[in-house]
Amino acid sequence: MSLTKKIIIALILGVIVGIGFTFAPGDVFSITDKYILNPIGQIFLNLIMMMVVPIVFVSIVLGTSGLGDPAKLGKIGVQTITFYLVTTAVALAIGLAVAFVLQPGKAGVFDVSMADYESESAPPIMETIINIIPENPIEAMSTGNMLQIIAFAIFIGIALAVLGEKTKGIQRLFEQANEILIWLVNAIMKTAPYGAFALIASAIGDAGLDAVGSMAMYMVAVTLALILHGAVTYSLAIRGLGKGSPIKFYKEFFPAMSVAFSTSSSSATLPISMKTAQENLGVKKSISSFVQPLGATINMDGTGIMQAVATVFIAQVYDVPLTFTAIIMIILTATLASVGTAGVPGVGLIMLAMVLEQVNLPVEGIALIIGVDRLLDMLRTSLNITGDAACAYIISENEKRKENAEA
Repeated sequence: MSLTKKIIIALILGVIVGIGFTFAPGDVFSITDKYILNPIGQIFLNLIMMMVVPIVFVSIVLGTSGLGDPAKLGKIGVQTITFYLVTTAVALAIGLAVAFVLQPGKAGVFDVSMADYESESAPPIMETIINIIPENPIEAMSTGNMLQIIAFAIFIGIALAVLGEKTKGIQRLFEQANEILIWLVNAIMKTAPYGAFALIASAIGDAGLDAVGSMAMYMVAVTLALILHGAVTYSLAIRGLGKGSPIKFYKEFFPAMSVAFSTSSSSATLPISMKTAQENLGVKKSISSFVQPLGATINMDGTGIMQAVATVFIAQVYDVPLTFTAIIMIILTATLASVGTAGVPGVGLIMLAMVLEQVNLPVEGIALIIGVDRLLDMLRTSLNITGDAACAYIISENEKRKENAEA
């Protein structure tokens, strides 16, 4: 049986077991979660998180040195960031449209008297840009600061490309390190079905059917917007810009999407999404190694959709009308915030708090969606990494066509 089939079966069983726990008596779920599900899920997460920093650093060094020309790197960087910003803005527009049509937060239905949420402040965008250059690269690696790791790796890669033959030994060392890391990722992937089962069962058992039931329309709105963005925006981009088949793309990339669904972390899924893009979709290693780690840090289409739907939902719950100006502000704020809050823990809710404050909506409304946010986080993480892979695929295919035309 293929790994993809095993993961799908594990996800289905996880959902069934998770729902079963909501009907179980007493402390059955809490005991099972504490001693079985949580440890298995956490071990799987730790295994793949263990690979993130080394694989991002090594692959970006190799990808940058493989591109050779720093001007080519700059061009690909501009294409990548443009794609990410445009698709994020489109995602927000889709989220807003779906929320206005479905109206998930009709006034008077929800009790907001007990809603309480303390928002954390996100760093200013300029501070984030300045902090991209690490004062201490080793500290950046130990704390997992992705933007700083990416910046340092790019500098090393450019140096290797410029020095050429002089650093052939170091280049070979990075190539051998990459081989080791790929072997380890393949080995860890064999444990994915068990990790996926435990994480899904734990998440659904923890959320409970009561929370899901009361927020059903909100969940439907977010899910529908995520599906529309994936099925329409990415499919059109893959077909129009990448000249590829969207169906083939999704079929080949599904293993990474299923792991993202179970882990709810773009960074944790990064080693697997890069491997899947390179091996199944034929994305050039040099492109994948640069585009996908950057996307895992700053490209958050799924999170943007959640923010758009949640903002309209909270506005409807509190019976606050949103003007056209407020809608434009939501799109602009959330798009810029996706870069400005890159790498900040709990980034989705921090960005949402920023958006709510920008349009004068009560931040306390976030408390209403926290109960089901973990479940929706699974779906939006799958969409986030799909957007990263779609960008890498499109740029890679265009580069291949240019090389063939020049040859």
